[in-house]
Amino acid sequence: MKIIFVFISLLLSQVSATEYENITNIPYYGKSVSDSYMKSRCVLDLYYPTKKQMFSTVVWFHGGGLTGGKKSIPEGLLKQGLAVIAVNYRLSPKVKVRQCLEDAAAAVAWSFKNIEKFGGSKHKIFLSGHSAGGYLASMIGMDKSWLKKHQVDADLIAGLMPLSGHTITHFTVRKEMGISGKQPIIDEMAPLFHVRKDAPPLVLITGDRELEMLGRYEENAYMYRMMKVVGHSKTKILELDGYGHGIVEPAIPLVVKELRLLSKK
Repeated sequence: MKIIFVFISLLLSQVSATEYENITNIPYYGKSVSDSYMKSRCVLDLYYPTKKQMFSTVVWFHGGGLTGGKKSIPEGLLKQGLAVIAVNYRLSPKVKVRQCLEDAAAAVAWSFKNIEKFGGSKHKIFLSGHSAGGYLASMIGMDKSWLKKHQVDADLIAGLMPLSGHTITHFTVRKEMGISGKQPIIDEMAPLFHVRKDAPPLVLITGDRELEMLGRYEENAYMYRMMKVVGHSKTKILELDGYGHGIVEPAIPLVVKELRLLSKK
């Protein structure tokens, strides 16, 4: 009888430990926005554990070239004891890429200002995303000016974990400038432009260099090298052999692993 009671207690504790809540379509600019497009796009979903305190949070930006896509939570981030904030943002060509970045920064600022209300730690907020989402995560973390507008210090970010993200200027930015997407540029709209010693920990993850989108591994490798050159000691690059650009599913376990390592420090 005692054994059965202990077993039931353990089972109930496991169920409780995996309880999560999902709140959808939270407006991260607040409710004062009058623009209909912003009302529809400038929202986020919050998925968080209800039986845990001081948990880590991943702010996740979807891919789609900054011209398409919508918020979603990668399956591998579910039931990991983490919160996930999945972000929608305005898209080109309805807006310029600068507005995409403004939205990304506003969503991250919302995370810093609100996650403790749900039991999370503002000292364990990580930015990640795939492709265009990885670019947004890197830009918001490397160029401190975007979060400074919201009175948030980008150096408080616990880690940046872009998946197959541009580190040179995004091809949609180059399109806005009227030049070929195959003409590489490194200007203020490139994460590489903002390499600095005091940046948050950076984990660059890409697909196989022979299978990735044009030059994506190599530009991430250059980012890795330049971060080392400026003295940033917490940069690493991971290449997933055998995978092309679509690396979300195999890369998420690496994100979780690196997040947990950084959360302990």
